[in-house]
Amino acid sequence: MKILYSHRTRSADGQYVHIEALTQALAAEGCDLTICSPDGIEDFSRSPGRKMDAGAGEGSGLKTVLPKFAYEVLELAYSVPAWWRLRRAARLAKPDFIYERYNLFFLAGLWLKKQTGLPLILEVNAPLREERQKHGGLALGWLAAWAERKVWRGADMLLPVTQALAQTLIETGIDPKKIRVMPNGIHADQYEHVDGEAIKLRYNLHGKIVLGFTGFVRDWHGVDMILEYLSTRDDPDLHCLIVGDGPHLPHLKEKVLKLSIEKQVTFTGVVQRSDLPAFVASFDIALQPRVTAYASPLKLFEYMAAGKAIVAPAQSNIQEVLKDGEDALLFAPDSETSLFAALDRLNTDQALRDTLGEAARQKIHDGDMTWAGNARKVIEIARALTSSREIR
Repeated sequence: MKILYSHRTRSADGQYVHIEALTQALAAEGCDLTICSPDGIEDFSRSPGRKMDAGAGEGSGLKTVLPKFAYEVLELAYSVPAWWRLRRAARLAKPDFIYERYNLFFLAGLWLKKQTGLPLILEVNAPLREERQKHGGLALGWLAAWAERKVWRGADMLLPVTQALAQTLIETGIDPKKIRVMPNGIHADQYEHVDGEAIKLRYNLHGKIVLGFTGFVRDWHGVDMILEYLSTRDDPDLHCLIVGDGPHLPHLKEKVLKLSIEKQVTFTGVVQRSDLPAFVASFDIALQPRVTAYASPLKLFEYMAAGKAIVAPAQSNIQEVLKDGEDALLFAPDSETSLFAALDRLNTDQALRDTLGEAARQKIHDGDMTWAGNARKVIEIARALTSSREIR
């Protein structure tokens, strides 16, 4: 199929990982992709990937100097040149449908759908208006609500990453028949038969129980709780490996010093995606201390594909993927007591770690929780939509 893929992402964080992984998978399924982005026409399906940089995904440029209301107007105005680019690309590529990654104030794909009759599939990763409103990052709430409602209702199919997020769509009046949940995925083969010994040697981790966390670290990830755990357990063989960068790292480093656990915590800094499987392979326990209620964490699928024993909060979006005692240990959300008990249990039971990790790995394969599987779902949906369309 011919796909016109539209997005408004420049950052090299998890957003880019998702875009690159899905477009590569679609290309591998034989799709012909034309990709429109803020940088023009890009070919993610054949690129080696962007380099990860410290601070990737953080605000920069106009966003840091303009008043919020002015920046939001510009966000909406950006839809005009984006629409022109999409229209030009559609004329050249003659796509079967538009696939767009939802972004607040971004109407380009919807406008092209109305102009051409091309079906629009909208990938929804977060309730962005609610998110920005909650964190004080929105001035024109009424305009954001209008733009969000317009795009969600205008799309032919919406692909939220969790059932929890799907419920948000339904509560805004979206017909459940226009919704299909599609969690994030993984290139499982990249995590098979990977040896973490070189990482253990580099950071002197042999003989340690490695509690590992990957990602762009923010305060709401809950890594502080892991540091508290180390400080309350008189066990020098416990070691926390924090893989990645992020705005919360300075605070964590200060806390490590305050708690006097410098010998039990390692910060790797920025790690390239191609190197990540080896780092995850060095973990004994994989950490997801906290997660937003609607998210589908990429790290969760990385941990599963690597066959690691996972500790995560027992909340609905996590329970859509993992089952307590079967392929992970789930703890009461935001409860240090419950989290610490789960960690204590895994620290002393290698057989349990092995059993949970292997079950998690098998679930990836049994449930086809892969980017290739997601690509096949997109193609299936698109074929159903295009079978009855009329191009104007």
